[in-house]
Parts: sequence; C-alpha cells; structure tokens
Amino acid sequence: MLLQTYRKEIFRSKCQSTVESLHCFGHLDQDVGEALPYLNAVLGGFEYTRDPPSVTFKAHGKLITVHPRKIAINALRDEQEADKILEWLKGEINEAWERRPEIEPCFEGRPRPRIIEVLKLLPKTNCRECGEATCMVFATRVVEGVKGADDCPPLAPQNQERLRNYMAGFRLD
Repeated sequence: MLLQTYRKEIFRSKCQSTVESLHCFGHLDQDVGEALPYLNAVLGGFEYTRDPPSVTFKAHGKLITVHPRKIAINALRDEQEADKILEWLKGEINEAWERRPEIEPCFEGRPRPRIIEVLKLLPKTNCRECGEATCMVFATRVVEGVKGADDCPPLAPQNQERLRNYMAGFRLD
C-alpha cells in the first residue's frame, strides 16, 4: 500500500466568502508522486503536469488535483463528502500503484472541450433563461460538465444536436 495516511484540512474560500461550499486539502503522509501517471491513466485526468507533478480530473462532480504530497478538492457540501472522496481517492491511488505493471502510464492530459467552440453554437443573446448571466458563462458551465444542450431554452434544435455531438467526444465525469 503506497498511501496509508493523510491529514484533512477543510476551509472556505477567502476570495468568495459568501459561497457556502467547502474546500479540502488532504495532506499526504506518503509521497504518491510516482503513482500519478498510473492514476492519470486509470482516471483519465484532463490535466497532467510533469514539473511539478500533478494530475487534475473531475470525479464525483468535483474538481480534484493530486500532487505528490497533497490532494485538493473543490466545492464540497460538507466534511462528510470530503471524507468519502478522500477515502475513495486513497483506494484509487493504491489500486493504480498495485496494478502499475499492467497499466500503461499516461503523461498527457486528455483532450478538453473548448469554450469558444461551445459558444459558437449558442444564440449569444445573454437572455439568462439558462440561469447563467451570459452565454459565455453558460459555455464555460457546459465545458465543465455542469450544463448541457437541453439547458439553453432558445438553442435551435440543430445546434442542440451539434452541441451534444461535440460534447460526446469528451469524458467529463
């Protein structure tokens, strides 16, 4: 077992003090840096950096970044959700490490959808019917996997289909 223990730190954003969600750092007692390319291969991280090493991916509806000695998780409902995700990730790290002889390590991030490509398909009326302030914000939310083609009421049916097809080429879970 590579990762055995960690210390959890829960905090609220200092920049957005009105936001209710919590954030979490898992301070790792063991260095998991060598496991990152295997974890990236297994979980399909959309961003991988070699120096300093880290992998970022979306899981459980959260943006998660794993560094050799730290895990960062954003937008948590509560501390119990942080515990659940940290334990799940501990298991994923250890399983990827144990299975490394059969996993091809991945040192690249997977392709990501581009905001501008989504925006090209939108009506660009900034009507707010989707619940977002602008079409640009809506496009960003689509790329994040939070919104979809059906969430834009004035979107023409042919562009709904184009948006679905475009986003189908990317794994956003």
